[in-house]
Amino acid sequence: MQDALVRRLSSPVPRYTSYPTAPHFNEGIGPQVYTKGLARLGKANRLSLYAHVPYCDRLCWFCACHTKQTLRYEPVEAYLKGLHAEIAAVGRCVSPEAPVTALHFGGGSPTLLRPDDMVALKRCLEQGFAFSPEAEISVEMDPNDLDEARHDALAEIGMTRASLGIQDFDPKVQKAINRIQTFEQTRGVVEAARQRGVRSVNCDILYGLPYQTMETLAETVRAVISLSPDRIALFGYAHVPWMKKHQTMIDEAALPGVVARFEQMTMAGEMLVTAGYEAVGIDHFALPADRLAVAARNGTLRRNFQGYTDDQADALIGLGASAIGQLPEGYFQNMPATGEYLRRVEEGGVAVVRGYALTDEDRARAFVIERVMCDFGFSFADLAIRHPLFAATIRAEACGFAASDRDGLCRIEGDRFMLTGAGKPFARTVAAAFDAHLSSGRGRHSIAV
Repeated sequence: MQDALVRRLSSPVPRYTSYPTAPHFNEGIGPQVYTKGLARLGKANRLSLYAHVPYCDRLCWFCACHTKQTLRYEPVEAYLKGLHAEIAAVGRCVSPEAPVTALHFGGGSPTLLRPDDMVALKRCLEQGFAFSPEAEISVEMDPNDLDEARHDALAEIGMTRASLGIQDFDPKVQKAINRIQTFEQTRGVVEAARQRGVRSVNCDILYGLPYQTMETLAETVRAVISLSPDRIALFGYAHVPWMKKHQTMIDEAALPGVVARFEQMTMAGEMLVTAGYEAVGIDHFALPADRLAVAARNGTLRRNFQGYTDDQADALIGLGASAIGQLPEGYFQNMPATGEYLRRVEEGGVAVVRGYALTDEDRARAFVIERVMCDFGFSFADLAIRHPLFAATIRAEACGFAASDRDGLCRIEGDRFMLTGAGKPFARTVAAAFDAHLSSGRGRHSIAV
């Protein structure tokens, strides 16, 4: 019975790091709309910045990010010149009184940058924006890139959270995904970050990888726990070769089936909870004192393009090729192709090529979907206060979904629509029930577990 339920409820659905999701963005949203939205950000608006570095010195075959491999540093230098120009142009549009409370360097591999370039990029951002003294600075790190000079540079830019991609420590799995990384390397990076005062360490683990078994995954989880990271992300591998051609290098016959994936997810999650981590949303775990765990407990957990966060910023500004941002008006995405991104920045300072202008109904549904993904439910009263025009419609949909639910995924309890324990692993599937755009058929998605 359980296996049949897993198969039936694992149909591809969005990951809901935004609503509407990226396939619904359109080219009617361009630089003029974007700069006007930026100009409206002022003293009362907290800002979060995302800086994208779309280069790696090796291409991991599992990766679904916007990145490319380079063994030469010249393309990176040229890209950084354009990124500096975009930062300056965007910064001029935003009030100098708007405080930056969070900055995330993503990729690609930001740690591919030379130490002096890391420091110069942070200085450029500080010249363009007003940073709060308490701003959180997080960096995605590839242990294979790092040396003492880079560790020192990361300390100089004020990194407060180190995010390490681990995926799996089993040699056979690593070879199959072209991600060779030893436990000793990883432990050395964690120790170096902590020695330099980093107060939060995040580690990413993937399940559903080729040749991965319950035993090998359990070994990886135990090894990660031994590092005592503050947060652990337990992601399901998203096999999307129609979108990321390098994933064709992965032998599909070696991938675990959907039931095996579900069993891997369940086992790894139980191991983390037993080790003292608190479950956060569908795929994160955090120590009880960590800010993410606190946010999950007090109902302030958020979800954006980086996944689960405690970031309460009013606007997310995306910088770099393919970067996506969110302003009160809606979503904005930069040109993904690096060459065209650089040309657009050189000509106009900004590189937005598409986006989405939110309607009142979109905002109401975005609120509901985010709460389902973060809290596994939502309050009808809260919905009515925040989005009165669409509260009755969405409440009727929620009650109808609960009434027709034959799998015990959810229930109506007083004022709340709630997922049950059985329903929580399928939160993406439940959230999709409130997605008014999903039936348009735009975009293909990864399986739901």
